[in-house]
Amino acid sequence: MTISTRAALAAAAFALLTIPGGAQADTIRKACLKSPNGAASYQLCGCIQGVADLVLSSRDQRTAAKLFRSPDKAQDMKMSASRSDERFWEKYSYFGSIAQEQCAS
Repeated sequence: MTISTRAALAAAAFALLTIPGGAQADTIRKACLKSPNGAASYQLCGCIQGVADLVLSSRDQRTAAKLFRSPDKAQDMKMSASRSDERFWEKYSYFGSIAQEQCAS
C-alpha cells in the first residue's frame, strides 16, 4: 500500500470518528471493548472501528464482531472450505493489517 493510500485511509478514518452522531453502529468498537484479551482501550477500539467502517460492510462487521468475542471461531472460519468464509477471511485479513498499521500506538 502506498503512503498516499495510507494517508487517505487515515484521513477518512479520522473523519468518520469525528462526525458527531455518525451512521456508525459501533459493532466492532463494542466487541473490541468486550474482548477477552483485556488490552482494549476506548481510543484503540475507536480507531479499529474507524478502519472497519472503511473496509468492511455492516454484515462483515457483525461477523468480525463475533470473532472478537470468540477467537476460536476465527480459526474455524480461516480453515473453512466455504467460498463465502474464504471471501470474508480475505476482507478480514485486510482489515486486520490496516487496523494494525493505523491503530498501533
